[in-house]
Amino acid sequence: MPDPNKLDLLIRAGRLFCSVSGMDGPGAVGVKGGQIVAAGAEVKIAAYKTFEFPDDLLLPGLVDLHAHPARGGSKFGVDPDIEFLPRGVTTVMSQGDAGANNWASYHENVIRASKTRVVMAINLSASGESNEGGCFDVLSDVDVDACVRAIEENGADIWGIAMNTAPVCCGDNDPNEIFLRGLTAAERTNRPLLVSPRQIERLRAGDVVTYCFHPMEDGLVKDGRIRDEVWAARERGVLFDVGHGMQSFSFEIAKAAIAEGFYPDTISTDQYLRHVGSVPQHDLPRTLSKLLAAGMPEAEVFPRVTARPAEVLGLENEIGSLKPGTCADLTVLHWNPDALPLVDVRGTERPGGCWEPILTIRNGEVVGPAS
Repeated sequence: MPDPNKLDLLIRAGRLFCSVSGMDGPGAVGVKGGQIVAAGAEVKIAAYKTFEFPDDLLLPGLVDLHAHPARGGSKFGVDPDIEFLPRGVTTVMSQGDAGANNWASYHENVIRASKTRVVMAINLSASGESNEGGCFDVLSDVDVDACVRAIEENGADIWGIAMNTAPVCCGDNDPNEIFLRGLTAAERTNRPLLVSPRQIERLRAGDVVTYCFHPMEDGLVKDGRIRDEVWAARERGVLFDVGHGMQSFSFEIAKAAIAEGFYPDTISTDQYLRHVGSVPQHDLPRTLSKLLAAGMPEAEVFPRVTARPAEVLGLENEIGSLKPGTCADLTVLHWNPDALPLVDVRGTERPGGCWEPILTIRNGEVVGPAS
């Protein structure tokens, strides 16, 4: 008969970090029934299974605020249980992989069928990312009423609205018209937007600008300084996310922003199909390591892949911390000083090591280590 006093799992590590409870030092986390039941330096409860990581870092399960988890139906999508979960990401938000027309299929095949916790920023385009061209090539797909209906009918699973108004997405259509339709849908549903930086002056408190360290002409940094309108947006509550991807992270831009004290609110990968099999593998531990290399302190980086995105998603009582009673989503990272260099989208390298995933626990179940 099972011993009711025993934990399911006990994970000891040389360093526990939790910005919510203020932990930063050696300790252990106890897990029972899919929940964290104890965490700290003095946890010594007997467990059916114990892991020892004396030289490694234990964090709440990583949260990737902008990526492309999908199983079919999206030209960018990758299986979250294969490409994210083994690499330390227990929660990931889709940046518009589905729209109103294919949301039901996405909900069934991805959100309900994945071990990974998947959240949706629904595409303003009713077709999502299912078409070969840009998602806003066909203006009739930019259907405000359809987007609003999908959100109202499935509110708990749809965080907000994804809308990238870059020319490659809009084709011959007016980006301003598309933005205004997205803003209308967001206001009708009381949802935030996940957008590129182009219409930053029109964004509201709680909206999220992704690609924030993109080396574009109309990006956040001009002449080596954060633009005044960017500071004004932050002052009124607009949030800023990294969204690394294939084109959107520059060490030069990140370093300039960080030097001014302008830290991103969240660090995300924009990980998608083209990253599969990349060498080195693009993932959230490597992306957070790039922010460290650009000058952000660890105490600022780690919350931006755990507690802060959990808060942005409205899940702070469930994930993002090591507090007892929260979901037992945990990630163990190992510092590899000999890792392949960190490289930005322009080919600029930063040596100096990288955090790498060695164990993932999702809802109390061991689902890693990464292969």
